[in-house]
Amino acid sequence: MNLAKVFKNGLIDENPTFVQVIGMCPTLAVTTSAINGLGMGLSTTAVLICSNLVISLMRKIVPDKIRIPAFVVVIATFVTIVGMLLKAYIPVLDSALGLFIPLIVVNCIILARAESFASKNGPVASAVDGLGMGLGFSLALTILGAIREILGSGSFFGWSILGASYQPILLFILPPGAFLTLGFLLAGFNKIRSKKA
Repeated sequence: MNLAKVFKNGLIDENPTFVQVIGMCPTLAVTTSAINGLGMGLSTTAVLICSNLVISLMRKIVPDKIRIPAFVVVIATFVTIVGMLLKAYIPVLDSALGLFIPLIVVNCIILARAESFASKNGPVASAVDGLGMGLGFSLALTILGAIREILGSGSFFGWSILGASYQPILLFILPPGAFLTLGFLLAGFNKIRSKKA
């Protein structure tokens, strides 16, 4: 199996946000800033890599009847670990992401990769798939958060970049701004992909 192709699939060809359009709940809810988008993306990436690896290792042991519950237990374990690490070492990010960290357990991206890839492939390929999908998700959330933060507050990763005279467009910090920004990003990404095809 070509690991570079597996990685590129997650990052670009099958990007969870811009191509598959899954995992929209955290995508729209937490991306009020670039740091929130990056934090959520990297948390999801850590869970994806670890859960894909473990699910791949136990794919021949777990009976089909309990496959999905077993996947959920594995995913919940890693989400709990990530949540505890955030609480202990990055409490500001933990409070900003709030309920969306525990909700990683039922994130469509995680369950979809467990079912469609990790349960059918070896551990190395599954870990690479988790890394590619996670970084693709992180990239999408960071871009979305950065655009919303720049337009909505005139800052980038919390640093003021447009000066005191900038009049923020508050719409971009609100939920409609998330939908609007995501719509433009999806249109742009699909336009670029259609030119390459």
